[in-house]
Amino acid sequence: MANHGESLDRNLALELVRVTESAALAASRWMGRGDKNGADGAAVEAMRAALSTVAMDGVVVIGEGEKDEAPWLYNGEKIGDGTPPKVDIAVDPIEGTTPTALGRGNALSVIALSESGTMFNPGPCVYMEKIAVGREARGRISLELSATENIQEVAKAKGIPVSEITAVILDRDRHKELIEEVRESGARIRLISDGDVAGAISTAWPASGADILLGIGGTPEGVVAAAALRSMGGEIQGRLWPRNNTERQAAVDAGYDIGRILTTEDLVNSDNCFFAATGVTDGELLNGVRFNSSGAVTQSLVMRSKSGTVRKIESFHNLNKLRRYAKIGS
Repeated sequence: MANHGESLDRNLALELVRVTESAALAASRWMGRGDKNGADGAAVEAMRAALSTVAMDGVVVIGEGEKDEAPWLYNGEKIGDGTPPKVDIAVDPIEGTTPTALGRGNALSVIALSESGTMFNPGPCVYMEKIAVGREARGRISLELSATENIQEVAKAKGIPVSEITAVILDRDRHKELIEEVRESGARIRLISDGDVAGAISTAWPASGADILLGIGGTPEGVVAAAALRSMGGEIQGRLWPRNNTERQAAVDAGYDIGRILTTEDLVNSDNCFFAATGVTDGELLNGVRFNSSGAVTQSLVMRSKSGTVRKIESFHNLNKLRRYAKIGS
């Protein structure tokens, strides 16, 4: 296992940022054009092409869906050049296709990677209840507590009043009661339209001003966020949330414990995982892609859990070489 981990470090530590940059550059040309499928297709194609050159023997655990629905980056697809190390991969070429299509903020291209067999497979459950915090409040939260109690625990951990705590919540009808409870607790709320990977990460990013993520969001996004939070010293918990009886029964038949609280380590069971994200549109964490006369500028986060290193990278891309990512226009 030690040699396996060293190989993983050596081959892949900074390779992933090239992958997310490729996807973000491709997607950014569709910003505001009202075509989320076009944006997603461009990002998927660019990400897959970049991944094919990476020295690894990878399998997509969390991707664009099953093979029948997604021709590329589907769950179970083999990725990389086939050489060691063996790894699990979670991809979201655009986390926030709707914001990209509408020209709104907080869209990212993201990828997470860990040793083979260590990533949680969501199975039939698309959604789960989530709670996420940064390093200071790690070990103080639980899905067994109410939202109010969790907010109070985070305030105690940070040594600030509840009125200075900011909770990040997806703006969805299903969160009406949660939003009311958080308001009654006295905490502040930041409602986000999409992008709860970015929302979870923001709780561990001091400059973001976020303290806790609450609510029901995507299960795949929870796994991706877990890889990032392992690197940042934060914590995420999840509990599967079937949308209907059919989905619940499918999960039970597949052996999933619906009531179980999944920890950060359950979601990514490796202390040697990697995460990379590149901004597609401007957000609290990262700037989106900026084009200028000489090329384009991207901002990315790159993380490695084994060392706890978090890098923020600004890259300048030559315009002529960038043209191969363009799938529209001249």
